[in-house]
This record gives sequence, C-alpha cells and structure tokens, in this order.
Amino acid sequence: MAVTTDTPTDDRASATDQVQAPRKQRTSGANVGFGVIAWVVAIVFFFPVFWMVLTSFKTEADAYTPTPKLFFEPTLEQYEGVFSSGLGPYVANSVTATVVSTIFVLLLGVPAAFALSLRPVRKTSDVLFFFISTKMLPVVAAIVPIYVVVNQIGMLDNIWTLIVLYTGMNLPIAVWMMRSFFLEVPGELLEQASIDGAPLWRTLREIVLPIISPGIFATALICVIFAWNEFFFAVNLTAANAGTVPVFLVGFITSEGLYWAQLSAAATIAALPVVLAGWVAQNKLVQGLSFGAVK
Repeated sequence: MAVTTDTPTDDRASATDQVQAPRKQRTSGANVGFGVIAWVVAIVFFFPVFWMVLTSFKTEADAYTPTPKLFFEPTLEQYEGVFSSGLGPYVANSVTATVVSTIFVLLLGVPAAFALSLRPVRKTSDVLFFFISTKMLPVVAAIVPIYVVVNQIGMLDNIWTLIVLYTGMNLPIAVWMMRSFFLEVPGELLEQASIDGAPLWRTLREIVLPIISPGIFATALICVIFAWNEFFFAVNLTAANAGTVPVFLVGFITSEGLYWAQLSAAATIAALPVVLAGWVAQNKLVQGLSFGAVK
C-alpha cells in the first residue's frame, strides 16, 4: 500500500500561492482602476472636439438653443458657407508658412543639434538653456519691436515674414529635442566611421540620420503643429494677402455675435490636417518621442 505524505516543499509552494493570490487580485484591480481613469480623462478631453464637430453639422438656430440638442437633422450648409467665404487662400498661406518654416528648422537644427552632441562645449547646460530661453520669451513682449522692424522693411502682410518668425520660434525646441536623439547614437558607430575615413557629413547622412529618423520625424511634426496653430504673429502682422487659417477663424466673430455653427465648421476644417497627419504618422511619432527610453 502506497503512503502519500506532504513534503515541506509542497507546504511552502501552497503558502506562496496563498500569499501571491491576493497580490494578483490587487494588481488586477489596480489595472482596472487605472483603465477606468484613463477612459474618463480621454472622454473629458475629447468631448469638446466631439461637440465642435457635432455643432458644425447644425444650423445656427440649432446651435443657439438654450438646451443643447443631441438629435437634429444634419446639414452641410455651414461647410458650404465656409468654403464660399474664401478659405482657400488662407489654407494655402498656412501650408506654405508651415512647410517652408519646418524645412528651414530641420536644415538649421540638425547640424546644430549634431554639433552640440558630438563636440562637448563648456557648460553645455548653459548653451541649452539659451536655446530654450528664447522659446520661453512671451510673444506679447516681442510683438512691438518685431512690428516696428517688419513695418520699416516693408514686410507687413508678407508670407515670408511668418516663415522667418516660425523658423525662429520652432528652432530652439527642435535643437533641444534632436540633441537628445543624437546622444542616443552609440559612440562606437561614429568611431568606426572615423577609422574607416568617412567624412563627418557622410557619417551624419548615411549612419546617424537613418538611426534617429523617427526622432527627426517627431520633431518635424511638433514644429508643424506649432506653426499651423500659431495665431498671435499672424493676426498682428498679416491681413488679406498673407493671413493664415487661425486669422480666418477670427472673421466669424462679428459685432452681431458669434456664428457658432459656421465657426465650428471652420475650426473642424482647420484642425483636420493636423489630426490626420498625427494619425497617419502615429507609429513614427511614438517611436520618436520614446527614442532612447528603452535600452
């Protein structure tokens, strides 16, 4: 007859399972709690965008009701009104200023960031602080001298004025971001390229840039968002010839009041390019923003 006895090992395993079971339950409960909180925060932040899009399909009468209407007969009347009111030139100006300024930022920022990462300078933190401090300058404090200079050289209501300003506005954050990406490139690759006799520009073009391309893409997308949404310089330095989409939106604020439905339609059109660009490039954007976070 076989006799079965409990060994000390079995007792310890059973005790361990009993201890770990409540921990797993607490961990599972915490994950559910964090998930619920994340969904609530996402809904709170997304609801204004949802309401803007919903309002854009209403008539002005439905948009002005004291009690918000969730059920109504949708119409494209507001979008037709926006396109018929001359949106095209403003979109063209925004695209030109955004694309050209972003290209200039990358052409100037990539060599600057690479140099700051490759050749250490004394008090690097002071150099980086200088770049970031220019980004922190309030635009209200700078608009008066900028307006005087632009007026004296005859560049008011000129798209190239916005291109220069957007380039200077986005260059500090671009250099700061891309320098951190360059620092993540293994130094052994640069040393090997130097031993093989590769010029510095070739090392940058054929070795470094392909490695950090997600970071550069993320930087470019952030610059695009900043330039596309910029309002203060555009509204103060441009008029009909060089006005951008944010300036176009101001036209719906009249002495008679706000045209909520038409303004919502125009704002939806203005936000759509950035949303689509972020959605299409979301993989590259996540890779770039998390570049170097995991070794």
